[in-house]
Amino acid sequence: MTIDTIVYDKNSTVTGIAALENGCPVELEIITGRQAISGNVYLGKISKKVMLAGAKEGFFVNLGDGLEGFLNAEENGLADVKLTEGQSIVVQVSQEKRAEKHARLVRSVQLAGRYLVYCPYRLRVEASAKIEDKHTLTEYMEKVKENVTGQEGWILRTASVQADFAEVEKEMKELREIFENIRKKARSEQAPCLLYAKPDSLFEHLALRAEKLNKLVTNSRNIEKEVKALYGDAFTIEICQNPFEECGIDEVIAQALEKEVVLKGGGRISIEETRACTAIDVDSGRDVGGGALNRINEEAAYEIARQIRLRNLAGKIVIDFAGHSDYKYIKPLLEILEQELAKDSQKNHIAGLSRAGLVEIIRVRRRPPLSELMTEECAVCCGTGRVEKGA
Repeated sequence: MTIDTIVYDKNSTVTGIAALENGCPVELEIITGRQAISGNVYLGKISKKVMLAGAKEGFFVNLGDGLEGFLNAEENGLADVKLTEGQSIVVQVSQEKRAEKHARLVRSVQLAGRYLVYCPYRLRVEASAKIEDKHTLTEYMEKVKENVTGQEGWILRTASVQADFAEVEKEMKELREIFENIRKKARSEQAPCLLYAKPDSLFEHLALRAEKLNKLVTNSRNIEKEVKALYGDAFTIEICQNPFEECGIDEVIAQALEKEVVLKGGGRISIEETRACTAIDVDSGRDVGGGALNRINEEAAYEIARQIRLRNLAGKIVIDFAGHSDYKYIKPLLEILEQELAKDSQKNHIAGLSRAGLVEIIRVRRRPPLSELMTEECAVCCGTGRVEKGA
């Protein structure tokens, strides 16, 4: 199955985006107004220099509006640049704030469009590994190279080969103009300030999935107009007052904040998020005979892949399946995980089976997990349990 419906719910304080496969939510993105969003570009001011392990340096950067991020001096091309406290610097958020960790910042700005990613500080043309039409890809890569001006790089996104190259070329000019406006604003504004706000995340979801999308459900007439201007009648747009409530997403979020997932065929999955990793345990219950163990593990593998995307679990993920840990029993489960996580819009890598019989997955972290966005540490138990955040 592929994602066929996107639900977009926007109010004055929170924006929610849910991606559905055959009516079943598989991805959630919750955006509040209290965070430095991945992709935003700031003119920051270095507030503090810190020494890291191995005599390396790092910098805390004031982004304005009470926001702060961390810049590692080991970033490619930054080691030879001398930075000092109080200095203004253009940075982009590459990873949003998580728990006690500040937002991660980089100096190498990248701007994502519908068809391309503009990389002003690179010198090469690349392409998404998900592009299957290699003939058109080769043709478009050559055309992009012909249109390169000065020191710049480009990444062709999956949707690029499905469009006329004139549209791709048009976006090249638009992304260059955005970057030039960022540079001009950085020269005229006073730090700290926001130089560029990434477009609404909905358009990133649409760029990835518009070709196979059937429906967009939203409560925003403005979004309806913007989407129609871009995509015409490529898919249905349905307006309703409370999209998340009416589509059952609120209930799914409540379930995704629980530590335990009950499987339809028996057994359950326990998900424990820690600072070091996410530990997932599959419990077969009492039903272990007549091939039931294999059936429960297979059902769990499908559900685990969904929960990873739904909860936005990232970093190191360790899975302990029920029963045998020999490779011959785990191999079919690894294949299910690979198949399902191949649909993930976030980069991930299944590292395989450890000597202890645990399946290890590494998933790139860009945004906080759902649990951090929707809950906070309990002041009484100091993090042993969690309570729902206030409005």
